[in-house]
Amino acid sequence: MFYNKERTFVMKELAMNLQNQESTKIVHRKSLKKGVKHRLGEFFIENIIKVLGVTAVVVVALIFIFLFQYGVKVFNDVSPAEFFFGRYWFPVSANPQYGILPIVAGSVMVTLGAIIISVPIGIGCAIYISEVANPKVKIYLKIIIEFLSAIPSVVLGFLGIIVLSNWVRIAFSLSSGFTVLTGSILVSLMAMPTIISISDDAISALPKEYKEASLALGATKWETIKNVLVPAASSGIIAAVMLGIGRAIGETMTVMMVTGNAAQIPTSFLMSGRTMTATIAAEMGDTVRNGTHYHALFAVGIVLLSMTTVINLIADRVLTKAKREGM
Repeated sequence: MFYNKERTFVMKELAMNLQNQESTKIVHRKSLKKGVKHRLGEFFIENIIKVLGVTAVVVVALIFIFLFQYGVKVFNDVSPAEFFFGRYWFPVSANPQYGILPIVAGSVMVTLGAIIISVPIGIGCAIYISEVANPKVKIYLKIIIEFLSAIPSVVLGFLGIIVLSNWVRIAFSLSSGFTVLTGSILVSLMAMPTIISISDDAISALPKEYKEASLALGATKWETIKNVLVPAASSGIIAAVMLGIGRAIGETMTVMMVTGNAAQIPTSFLMSGRTMTATIAAEMGDTVRNGTHYHALFAVGIVLLSMTTVINLIADRVLTKAKREGM
């Protein structure tokens, strides 16, 4: 009888071991299947991201090649020195001249004015939103900033024609309010959301210990902002300014509507001027295909794209440096 009980016990143990082994095998199979699916999913996602990244680089390269293919042909009729350093842009006159110095100077003046206006206001707004405003005010301000960035440039152009140009004309006793200053003010409104958003992110991303340590040492809130937070977030703020410059220098419709479109080198913000973007937009439709004027506009596009590319590369380098320092 004792032998039978022991035998029964051993049989039960064997059965339980077999069941455990079977269940372990089933779990192992399921985990293997999940692992295979997971690896396949990672493989496809990684390759899709690689393809998209390579596609973006190829598209930018093709744009450069396309512009270069047509733009370089202008030097068959115009010398590089005359094109890059010529002081007159008269492409449709009896004696055509293709000096881009006036339109490059116009772009630089409009961008410079926009940055002078937008950088102090943008950084100040970012500091207020991230460190001073209460949560409700912060939400409303962010909504307003996003709304400002969504306003079409042509709408701001109409605002400049009807309202701002008259204010500038009356305030400075000018014969016309269509000046570089008018364009700079409107472009600053378009660059400001970029500067505010990125600067706010840079300040908000700082470790809380910076602020807490400064306050614990007896510094006031404003001393902490001035001497600790803003210097610590300086890389992100500089990147925001660089991206704002890129946004300003590439603006077309607004500056074409309010700067007066005079192809001259502006020596004052109260003079009329013309930008590279406005020149391409205004004249491309009236050129003879494959003519000198046509190729000159493509060459202007090469100069513009090169300037914006350099600005974006600088901004990317600063952001990379900021991330490395944050690590």
